[in-house]
Amino acid sequence: MVDQRHQPGRPGWDEYFMDIARLVARRSTCLRRQVGALVTKEHRILATGYNGAPRNLAHCAQVGCLREQRAVPSGERHELCRAVHAEQNAVIQAATYGVSVQGGTLYSTTYPCTMCARLIINAQISRVVYLGDYPDELAQALLAEAGVELVRYPKTCIRG
Repeated sequence: MVDQRHQPGRPGWDEYFMDIARLVARRSTCLRRQVGALVTKEHRILATGYNGAPRNLAHCAQVGCLREQRAVPSGERHELCRAVHAEQNAVIQAATYGVSVQGGTLYSTTYPCTMCARLIINAQISRVVYLGDYPDELAQALLAEAGVELVRYPKTCIRG
C-alpha cells in the first residue's frame, strides 16, 4: 500500500490551506491590503473570510478609504476603517452557521492584529498559520500569553 500523505508534488496541509487563504483574499474589497483567512479542524475547512465592508454596505472602492484619507499608518487606529477583518469574518461565518472553531487552526495571509488576536483567543483557536507580517506587538504578546501556536508560513514555528 502506498503512503499517499508523502507523495512528491502533493502539497502538505499548511501549503494547501494557505493556497486557499490566498485565493480567498482575492475577494477582498479593501483598497490597502487584501487579506484572506480560513479556519480548519481535522483537515477540514470550517469557514472562510476576507476583509471588506460589513454585509450590504458600500465597499471602500465606492466610498473611499478613511484610513488613506487620514494617512493612518498600518497597524494603528483600527477603529478608523469600515472593513471587517478576514479573521473576524471567518469566525463570524462559523458562528452564523453554528460551527465550533474551538481547537481549530486559523490560516491568514497576514499576521492577526490585536482585535483579531483577542477574537482568536476567545474562540479557542489553538493554532495560527500566517503568511505576511503585521506591525502589532500587542497581538504577538496576547497570542503568546494565551499559548496559541504561531507558525510563520513557510518558515518557523513559535510556541506561545
